[in-house]
Amino acid sequence: MTPIRHDWTREEVEALLDLPLSDLIFSAQQVHREHFDPNRVQVSTLLSIKTGACPEDCGYCPQSAHHQVDLERERLLQLEEVEQAARSAREHGATRFCMGAAWRNPTDRNLGRVIEMVRAVRDQGLETCMTLGMLTPQQARRLAEAGLDYYNHNLDTSPEYYGEVISTRTYQERLDTLEHVREAGLSVCTGGILGMGESRRDRAGLLQQLACLPRHPESVPINQLVQVEGTPLHGTEALDPFEFVRTIAVARILMPESHVRLSAGRTDMSDEMQALCFLAGANSIFHGERLLTTPNPETSRDRRLFERLGIQPETAHESAAGTQPQGEQAAPVQHG
Repeated sequence: MTPIRHDWTREEVEALLDLPLSDLIFSAQQVHREHFDPNRVQVSTLLSIKTGACPEDCGYCPQSAHHQVDLERERLLQLEEVEQAARSAREHGATRFCMGAAWRNPTDRNLGRVIEMVRAVRDQGLETCMTLGMLTPQQARRLAEAGLDYYNHNLDTSPEYYGEVISTRTYQERLDTLEHVREAGLSVCTGGILGMGESRRDRAGLLQQLACLPRHPESVPINQLVQVEGTPLHGTEALDPFEFVRTIAVARILMPESHVRLSAGRTDMSDEMQALCFLAGANSIFHGERLLTTPNPETSRDRRLFERLGIQPETAHESAAGTQPQGEQAAPVQHG
């Protein structure tokens, strides 16, 4: 059995990224089969519960109030709207329902409304995930007490490249939120975005940060930049598809028990590229035709691809089993 490590060096991660592609995928597939059924994929659905007017200046994000983007700002959704969306997601095969709000951090009043949503979605038999920006320890505990399963807070990129993308929130603040989430007993969902102009060394740095957390994230979303006109990163040179596949494979090797998710950017991926990602160890996707504000493949396309590849979606029972603690005790996040 592949040992679970938390002491990877940047040089070790870069060496994995430098391997011949066939050797890298072979190694990743071996690790994947030790811990997962290679023909099962966990399916999540993502809903924007509050869109636009975010005070952060993330260079990739159309929801930032700093960017001139054709995006209609929306209020926090009503509970009934969320319940209807969750019901539809479950009927289309999702086992986890993720909700995102364009906030720097939630107010305690808004958190109360969000907690109602968590409870309503759980009542429909779905796992719940939230991404609301930064959290205090007290807010993380309130969400855990309400029954939230996962909290998403991406690191986005390496510590060194981070300042090229975002200036209104520090890398340390992101790590602090992950620490609060873990200490509250919530499962952690954290990953990054590829194709923002970063180097391979930066991609290695992101993976190193994730793999050296005291406990690996239960879910690791790997996004491909969706270029939106009006955002600072619009016009960035597209990432080589094989580089994306390499990153998926290394994530699988470094974090053997984590679900590695194909997230944003799948509309620009061919079926063949997605198949390579599954072969490299990806075993989770976002299902549904929209991810917050950007498009996602139609559910019928995903269904056809799964059929062609012989892949089956995880059941709710299988997905829930994957969220159980891995025998490691929660510990404070190691910074840097």
